[in-house]
Amino acid sequence: MNILIIADIVGRPGRKAIKTLLPQLQKENNIDFIIANAENAAGGRGLNRQVMNELLGSGIDVLTMGNHVWDNKDIYGFIDDEFRLIRPLNFPPYCPGQGYHIYTGGIGKKIAVINAMGRVFLPALDCPFRTVEEVLKEIREECDIIIIDIHAEATSEKLALAYYFDGKVTAVVGTHTHIQTADERIMPGGTAYITDLGMTGPTESILGMDKDMVIKKIIYQRPVRLEVAGGSAQLQGVVLKIDEATNKVLRINRVSLSTDA
Repeated sequence: MNILIIADIVGRPGRKAIKTLLPQLQKENNIDFIIANAENAAGGRGLNRQVMNELLGSGIDVLTMGNHVWDNKDIYGFIDDEFRLIRPLNFPPYCPGQGYHIYTGGIGKKIAVINAMGRVFLPALDCPFRTVEEVLKEIREECDIIIIDIHAEATSEKLALAYYFDGKVTAVVGTHTHIQTADERIMPGGTAYITDLGMTGPTESILGMDKDMVIKKIIYQRPVRLEVAGGSAQLQGVVLKIDEATNKVLRINRVSLSTDA
């Protein structure tokens, strides 16, 4: 079984990369199930219904979110009703939406996808270690595969969470920093890991945003409304190859593809 996990989709260029590159990627890797982070998919800020439907219509099975989940207020109109959309588990319990869901993929495999958010250099939410552990107590016995998207700033926090759950989940993949790391591996307990999947969005940008605007903001230290960059785009992420008999990860391979301008 092959699972594709796509890095943070940023704006129209990211969606263009999905439309252009995903079909061939699916075919070449015999992909059975697709997860993508979509917290920047609508204009670089949050998610709306139209963009969500576009991404789900492209073949993506699950959309995860992050600290920008509430940036587009349109999300309040559908987040409670769409089971293929999950937001960080460790937001307060009265927040709308869900932090995990169990799906069916491949040859009838039960796949749990959990979205959690780090607390270092990000809003002080509930402890992601504790909240994920509570969910695992409930779902571990009914799931064949468990994947965690840890949306976090600090690499140490992502790695700590991966070690903490090593052997208890199938994979821990990091999102949020939009820079793909070269540390993909299978940990001692069998859990696949990468610190950050990277970004699916404009190649010549700073984290998906117009580079000149970002530089101006940094140099002059005055408010600048950042906009998504244009030009060529990239699709990044990883492919997990999973043994269908044991549900163990055999390989984790990085993906990084580019479109023309």
